[in-house]
Amino acid sequence: MKDYDVIIIGAGNGGLAAAVTLSLRGKSVAVFEKHNLPGGCGTSFRRGRFEFEVALHQLSSMGTSENPGPLRKQFREYGIENQIDWIEIRDLFRVNLPDGRGYTIPADRRKAEQSLSESFPEEKHSIHRYFDTVWRFCEEANAFAEKSAASSGEPPALKKLIMKTLFPKLYPTLAKYGLRSTQDVMDEFFKTKELQLCLSAYWCFMGMPPNRFPFSILAKCTYIYLTDKPFYLRGGSQVMSQALTETIRKNGGDVYLSDGVAEILLKDGAACGVIDEKGREFRCKKIISNISPTMTYTRLLKKNEIPFSARDYLKPYTVGISALTCFFGLDCPPEELGFTNSFTLNYDSLNANEDFLGAYSLLPEHDPIVATCYTVDDPEGSPAGTSVITAGSLKYSAPWEALPPEKYHEMKFKAADIIITRLEKQYPKLREHIEELEIATPLTHMRYLTHPGGAIYGYEQDLKSSVFFFPTESRIPNLEFASGWVNACGFGPNYMYADKVAKRIAEEADVK
Repeated sequence: MKDYDVIIIGAGNGGLAAAVTLSLRGKSVAVFEKHNLPGGCGTSFRRGRFEFEVALHQLSSMGTSENPGPLRKQFREYGIENQIDWIEIRDLFRVNLPDGRGYTIPADRRKAEQSLSESFPEEKHSIHRYFDTVWRFCEEANAFAEKSAASSGEPPALKKLIMKTLFPKLYPTLAKYGLRSTQDVMDEFFKTKELQLCLSAYWCFMGMPPNRFPFSILAKCTYIYLTDKPFYLRGGSQVMSQALTETIRKNGGDVYLSDGVAEILLKDGAACGVIDEKGREFRCKKIISNISPTMTYTRLLKKNEIPFSARDYLKPYTVGISALTCFFGLDCPPEELGFTNSFTLNYDSLNANEDFLGAYSLLPEHDPIVATCYTVDDPEGSPAGTSVITAGSLKYSAPWEALPPEKYHEMKFKAADIIITRLEKQYPKLREHIEELEIATPLTHMRYLTHPGGAIYGYEQDLKSSVFFFPTESRIPNLEFASGWVNACGFGPNYMYADKVAKRIAEEADVK
């Protein structure tokens, strides 16, 4: 039996980051991962002569070498910044509308405002007012977060009084927009539906339609990507996951691949160790779960050990959306088909909320299609004269789980055929250039991620379940959580949140 200071369940982004942070602070750590690769969604796979990125579209919070953002600073502390070839993305995204028109949003505030004002001159004043509001909102949110962190010793009654009386005066923009939906704010600022779609595109990064997507998340995404710029990395996210894994091992930590945790051990109601899938027992002082709280409590604890308070605490949270994704290896360069932007959102109508309802059905008849051409950002990412594209739609798992097994193969290729046909309206002759095709359904995500429902964004991140309401609390002493299930999902947010959790655990251990 081997003892560790901290055991981490799952080698996803949060699990790897937490392990690196702890190992750098002299803590003995072990990471257990079911898959034979580290990274979770931060991985890649090969088909034929192509290597396909699983999930990463844009990495946030990087900044430049001269003016680093928080994530670059974190990677610099880890010692991996210079091991990776970072690629700055010049545009945030392109929105393709049903009438054939498309709008590209540059990754620069001034240029974005100028471009949108030229395309929608009648809304010029509203566009500038909107960006000013986004900036004030995020600056007030940052100031409030700093103030809250510095006031941890104040009595609860005083905090409530301050929140009730002073908050709206000190943080008026945050108070006005903090609990409103994206659609609500879009309707306040803009009359043009096309413009609303251009500015609300990041709803697809959280899997919530605009009428349920918190404006607070949209504002933060817009602010971060325009200030710190979006980045990709040469070789894809697997390079990043591997660098983190090697850093853990270099600092004396253990990473057990193809070996998940079968059971969490408790002593007097507190976590004290695990049993892995090979039946080996390991002891520890703390456990960090990088998998969902739902799976942690229901699959890794004996039934009689699951706290009733955990069931009540998680009851309001709904397992989030999954995805249907086609991975294309094309025998031509991207510009030959018209792919000039690395990330596009393609609409069949001007009503994103109505089209999103297709996520509850099996096939992507009218769902918005997200298409990412990685070759635009990383020309070396596929063989010369070729390109790699992923395209798909957000889908809940229920219709796919209900599908008879004998129908699965037929329906997933039918879904791919629909996506290809729809994309060819914007990118003619796509089909004839497909050399390799792989299709991932919600069942694929369930199998590889072992997430309930094949969820790719954790619990549904709507107004009632995210931002101020993430289920961050643990109901078992010595058990912590660090993943997109308890924080804003995405690569950057997961790395940074896990780093924060790990630093707190290390500090607490040092005090003791």
